[in-house]
Amino acid sequence: MSATNEVGEFREQNSIFRSFRTFRWNAPGWIVISFLLALIATTPVLVILSSYFFPEEDIWQHLVENVLQGLALNTLKLLACVIPLTALLGISMGWLTSACEYPGRRFFSWALVLPFAVPPYVYAFVYLGIFDFSGPVQGLIRESFPSVGFIDIRNTAGVSIILSLAFYPYVYLMSRSAFLTQGRSSMEAARMLGQTPIGAFFRVALPMARPWIAAGLLLVAMETLADFGAVAIFNYDTFTTAIYKAWFGMFSLNAALQLSSILVVFVLIILVLEQHFRFRMRFNETYTAAVPHQRLHLNGLKKWLAFITSLMIFFFAFALPFSQLIIWSWSNLNSDALQYLEQALNTFVLGAVTAAVTTLCAIIIAYSKQSNPGLTMKWNARLATLGYALPGTVLAVGIYIPAAWLDNQLLNIFTGITGSRINPLLQGSLIILIVAYAIRFLAAGFGSIDSSMNRITPSIVEAARTMGTTGTALLKRIYLPMTKTGLLTASIFVLVDVMKEMPITLMMRPFNWDTLAVKIFEYTSEGEWELAALPAVGLILTGLLPVLFLTKKTEE
Repeated sequence: MSATNEVGEFREQNSIFRSFRTFRWNAPGWIVISFLLALIATTPVLVILSSYFFPEEDIWQHLVENVLQGLALNTLKLLACVIPLTALLGISMGWLTSACEYPGRRFFSWALVLPFAVPPYVYAFVYLGIFDFSGPVQGLIRESFPSVGFIDIRNTAGVSIILSLAFYPYVYLMSRSAFLTQGRSSMEAARMLGQTPIGAFFRVALPMARPWIAAGLLLVAMETLADFGAVAIFNYDTFTTAIYKAWFGMFSLNAALQLSSILVVFVLIILVLEQHFRFRMRFNETYTAAVPHQRLHLNGLKKWLAFITSLMIFFFAFALPFSQLIIWSWSNLNSDALQYLEQALNTFVLGAVTAAVTTLCAIIIAYSKQSNPGLTMKWNARLATLGYALPGTVLAVGIYIPAAWLDNQLLNIFTGITGSRINPLLQGSLIILIVAYAIRFLAAGFGSIDSSMNRITPSIVEAARTMGTTGTALLKRIYLPMTKTGLLTASIFVLVDVMKEMPITLMMRPFNWDTLAVKIFEYTSEGEWELAALPAVGLILTGLLPVLFLTKKTEE
């Protein structure tokens, strides 16, 4: 046989092998499961949006005349206040800790991330306990200045400050990462052209960091729309509180569905605007990460202003609320504290099971996307992770309706076969609660796993495939071992997010089955700030684990 014939036969065999491999992968299997997961994740959105096709005139008229205007105004005011405040805090601290040298910079570079572990509703009841009418601050003001009246903090300004303290780490982490990767060449070029350090920041560094900052602010906007605990504690009516009251106060699922549909439109508008501005922002990848970043040494008054500013933000965002929680917890640390062990166990088990389920789903979607690059799988992954953009109250309504329908179908089948009735299988069960959590936090797990898989070079994958490793074997032998860090990060993030989640737990948990977040809500609803401190400390200490892990991964 000639060499030419051998080469031709080899190419033919190799072509057949590639076709067989592609056929195996495209057959029902991983991709089908990935599509099913995306369908399940988008079902709540489809259910809620379908309410527009079946409007109830009486409910819509009541909402428009009495509710809608106030809810929309409060929500827009929160967004208008929280987004600029978080941008100011996050960008300024990101710049100082990444590009400047001043006393305490190393400490503040990771300490300013610690508020990431504090749920917004914990901030809310701690600061109400300190600054409300019966708190020590206003008591001292009344004693020192009797002419000063009551200072009400249950307003837009108070809620905005609370949410800004809770959410600014999103912008801080994004902006700091952007500034660190810019290198020194761009700043040196700006300085050579006569720019001052401040001018170079506004003309060069800040515009180059816009995509990262925009991503952080998008997360802030979504979390602001999704927040329920903080606004409920402050008695500040937004769509999330109105949905909860409509369902559990007025016992009107239809009213909750109509309100949810309006809030979903808000979310979709923000997503469309974010995609539009991201498309307009085109940047060349000219970063010089290999060149060491040369920090600007602050001298004299500037370095002490930077130190005091960083210290004040750290104090109000973490040191003060956490210290107050410790004091309250110590004063209530007695034998009755053992009652929280059951709630703590429920919280951990629920978080661990959900983390395992969510991580598995994220692996399937990310692996399908990696093995079948293309527009279809990219959109599949985007739809599957859409649940993160939905507030917990909205997601609960969107899941409850199809779950109730499926329950009725199963009960009718069982009754038709046996002639007897049984209790609902899905409604009020841990199964549907875990499904809701998985939909809500799938994006958190997917982002970390997908980023880790993207770092696996195509040459490694091709080398494994030429040796006959494909499909599930490729996932087990190549992808999973090389993405251990991403898997661990995803699991921890989902675990802590579930432990902190409040509205989904309140609206969908089984009867008489509580978590630490539920206990915190029960105590704060009655104004018992000190009793809520001990479960809050437990949540924060658990939340510090992923925060410290995150700061370690972003060390210079």
